[in-house]
Formats: sequence, structure tokens, C-alpha cells
Amino acid sequence: MKKTVLTFGVISGIITAAEMLATVPFIHKLGGEWGAILGYTTMVLAGLMVFFGIRSYRESFSSGKLTFGRAFVVGILISLLSNCFYVATWEFVNHEFFPDFAEKYAAQMVEHAKASGATPDRIEKTTRDAEQFVRSYHNPAYRIPMTLLEVFPVYLLITLISAAILRKKLPSPGGTAEGIRQVA
Repeated sequence: MKKTVLTFGVISGIITAAEMLATVPFIHKLGGEWGAILGYTTMVLAGLMVFFGIRSYRESFSSGKLTFGRAFVVGILISLLSNCFYVATWEFVNHEFFPDFAEKYAAQMVEHAKASGATPDRIEKTTRDAEQFVRSYHNPAYRIPMTLLEVFPVYLLITLISAAILRKKLPSPGGTAEGIRQVA
């Protein structure tokens, strides 16, 4: 299992890291919405490595038999490894290229509240929330889990779907439930 997890986790991680690094020079031209679309599309494409990793494990190391639970474990380990690449790359990009990311994001929060016609009380609350966000985001103990939460749900969904699709039991001798237990 370790070889499969390492191989497919690293490939998936490299895909997400390469996309993030490749888009840094164009991020201001892409804008937030297109950047998010590109980012999540890449996550899904890189997440396909979870599917291929589970399938590879089933065919190469599991004799064609794979329970949902084992498929889920393989998939979630591939996902976690890939997600580590994502987080590490964001930490590098944030530090080197966007050290003022939190401040800019907070300013957008306040500007959005003003543009949406929020009441002065609501704008004041948004301003306080934005200031709290800036303080929190500069703490790696907050920033790293938040970055992980960007990508992990996508991979979790891909893992669940892949495990459901790829689970496979060997045919039972004689077709009885007893035969299934003997094979397993």
C-alpha cells in the first residue's frame, strides 16, 4: 500500500503545486473568481490520481479484491499526501509572493459589505471580523488548517466516490455467503 500511496500522492501533489506556481504570475489578471475556478478544476483533475491509485492498488496488490474500507484508506492516504503538497506550496507562495494576502482579503470583505448596501452596523461588524481574520491568518496554527480545509473536502468526496466505484469482491465458490467469508 505504501508504494501506491507514495506514487499517486506525489503525482497528485505535484499537479496541484505546479498549477499553483504556474498561475502566480497571472493571478491579478485572472481575478478571484477565475482563479478559484482554475484552482478547483485542478484539484479535481489532481484528485483523479486518488481513483487511479485505488484502482492500481486493487489490481496490483489486492488480487483484484478490494473492500470499500480498504479502498477508502488507500484513497484518503493519497489525498492527505497530496494535500500536504498543496499546503506547503501555498505556504511558500503566501510567504514569497503574497505576504499581504490577509490584509487584501480583509479589505475585500469590507469593500464587499459596503458595495452590497450593508447597514453601518453590519459594515462595522464586518470590519471587526476582517481585522480578526488578519490577526488569525498570520498565525500558522490557524492558516495551515484553513488552507487544508480548502482542498480536503474535494479529495474526501473523490475518495468516497472512488472507493464506492472500485470496491470489488472475488466471486464466491458455489455462490453462497459462506464462500465469501472463506475467500475474505
